Amino acid sequence: MKVVVLCGGKGTRIRDVTEELPKPMLPIGRDPIVKHILSIYGAFGHDDFVLCLGHLGWRIRHYFQNLHAELADVELDYRTGTVRYLDEGALPPWRITLAETGADTMTGARLARVARHLGDEPFLMTYGDGLADIDLDALLAFHRSHGRLATITAVHPPSRFGELALAGDRVTSFHEKPQTGEGLINGGFFVFEPGIFDYLSDEPDCILEQQPLRQLAADGQLMAYRHEGFWMPMDTGREHARLNELWASGQAPWHPDRLARVGHVGGLQGPHR
Repeated sequence: MKVVVLCGGKGTRIRDVTEELPKPMLPIGRDPIVKHILSIYGAFGHDDFVLCLGHLGWRIRHYFQNLHAELADVELDYRTGTVRYLDEGALPPWRITLAETGADTMTGARLARVARHLGDEPFLMTYGDGLADIDLDALLAFHRSHGRLATITAVHPPSRFGELALAGDRVTSFHEKPQTGEGLINGGFFVFEPGIFDYLSDEPDCILEQQPLRQLAADGQLMAYRHEGFWMPMDTGREHARLNELWASGQAPWHPDRLARVGHVGGLQGPHR
């Protein structure tokens, strides 16, 4: 199945980290978060991606068009003017379509503008700034079981603050930004049937999370898959730092080696970075 990743937003809430990169290019370890997201799908055998570009999209283009030079050992022969890549296995086995969807386009319009790249088949979609240890096989099985047009993944949001457990005035435990036990929110990781495009417009102000999803719900065409595991967006500098801490610890829940236990092998190539 093809996978659409929305990569065009301006990331205004994380401008404290950088104004020079689009948010999907902010690094987690060595690699930008968008590559981690593709690796989640790659761990379950999905290797055909459509990236919806917008704000500073040229930086995403440059990264993927030069990924071979980024990952492989390179021999530069200035005498002959030739370049030779010495590790052909360094590249992940992916096909990536880099689609320009406009600098100021909203999410629904971005999706509508890549319809021509998707054909008349169901497809997966997510945002370019969130990570999870989601079981994509289970998500797809759920979607196929209900026969509706759309599946949204419902997650528990992470708390903005640390959580204390007290015995009187004594702290018995402390958890830094745990996921809350109350309420569910949109965590991305959608599955859509082609009929979704009847609910969308390619006008720049079409926001997927407003009228389109509301109308799908009103029509009984929107179902929710509950993900009870790890999920974290990268909306602030603190969340960016936390994701980097998890990656550096070697215990990142979204690492392909962990996902491969329930999916397929095929995520990030090479050692854990």
